[in-house]
Amino acid sequence: MNQHNLKHPHKELRALLGKRFSTDDTVRDAHARDASYHQGALPDAVAFPKTNAEVSEILKICAKHKIPIVPYGTGTGVEGAVVATEGALCIALNNMSSVLRVSQDDRDATVQAGVTRFQLNGHLMDLGTQLHFPVDPGADASLGGMVATRASGTSAVRYGTMLDNVLGLTVITADGSIVHTGSRARKSAAGYDLTRLFIGSEGTLGIITEITLKLTRLPEAVAAAVCAFPTVAAAVDTVIKMMDTGINIARIELLDELQMDAVNKHAGLDYEVAPTLFFEFHGSERTVAESSEIAGKIAAAHGSGDFRWATDENDRKRLWQARYDSYYAALNRRPRSVGYVTDVCVPISQLAECIAKTKTLLAKSNLVPSILGHVGDGNFHVVFPLEPNNKDELAEAQQLSHQIVDIALEMDGTCTGEHGVGIGKRKALEKEHGEAVDLMRAIKHALDPLNLMNPGKIFL
Repeated sequence: MNQHNLKHPHKELRALLGKRFSTDDTVRDAHARDASYHQGALPDAVAFPKTNAEVSEILKICAKHKIPIVPYGTGTGVEGAVVATEGALCIALNNMSSVLRVSQDDRDATVQAGVTRFQLNGHLMDLGTQLHFPVDPGADASLGGMVATRASGTSAVRYGTMLDNVLGLTVITADGSIVHTGSRARKSAAGYDLTRLFIGSEGTLGIITEITLKLTRLPEAVAAAVCAFPTVAAAVDTVIKMMDTGINIARIELLDELQMDAVNKHAGLDYEVAPTLFFEFHGSERTVAESSEIAGKIAAAHGSGDFRWATDENDRKRLWQARYDSYYAALNRRPRSVGYVTDVCVPISQLAECIAKTKTLLAKSNLVPSILGHVGDGNFHVVFPLEPNNKDELAEAQQLSHQIVDIALEMDGTCTGEHGVGIGKRKALEKEHGEAVDLMRAIKHALDPLNLMNPGKIFL
């Protein structure tokens, strides 16, 4: 669909939004991609709505003129979920960035989709509450995008994923209908669970504009630690044993020796270059002390080095920022490289074998990938620093990614624990779910018969 065909709807959209409708090349380019290597077309235009009513009118105009729609949050995804489709209108939700309501008594909040997790937690702090939103994917992602991709992150082992922390949504469907799902009640048996239908739908069923979220009380005490191990297997076995004891751990992150070396150099740290676990314990002073002591004994039994503790808030922030920057640290191992990243998730009892097989596979590669992950829930990532525009390297990374997925699926795992499907894992989704993908397509067709909502994502 070219600019000539879009001339009339452009007039309608500009009349609706004024200066918040743009065909500027710089604006279009900024909304054409996410943080992945995936490349798409420039959107034909970018719309910046502020209200549900405006989103509804935009979708009605797009339905009338059969214009594809790509929703856009902060662009921090890594599987191409917001890469633009040719002829599409990008709907950027960053102007929908208000915290609409907070209830300390009910421990919930309602926000617009463009609110980021840092913004929400800062707002809760400014209100003087003892509440926070715990789902932590590392990047300061928009909460709407986190819902759309069913995000999780470092704290999922204790606090769960977005799936566990969303009570209700406002969604604008392909025909412009404004639909409210769920409620503020903590449980319900009323009808189909439409909230969870839209969580993880990656913009293919509707545009999420408002979210009602569960909040969690801030812990009384927090302690973080770093501990090195002789092998990745010893580190993973430690995680499995700790999870089996039921001790109160909020985060357990694994970095292999290559990733740890990269983090040291990137963040100016001096940790041992070895397979390493990052821990964080939340709870009362007594609970944190007891959990820390038990964790130390378990780690020592698996050949660990000493725990290096970070109990001061600034020290903890520096420690975890180094973990959050692991992706960029991995790219710095190869200057001027671009990143290809994949993730899988397996039952925790299969984690050690899955990582071992993955490392054996990667050792045969000419590339220099590293491994990190949220191993407390069986999820890990592989980061490939690639030479820009090197088709051979990209092909090799993609082939290795397919093989890693196959290893995970053989162990009753999933092709993606938190990155989503987007463009990059459409074939893997079919391999994982088989005929169930046809049912997903049928749901997509029922809600979006013209295939205008983020077309080409999730399904081939």
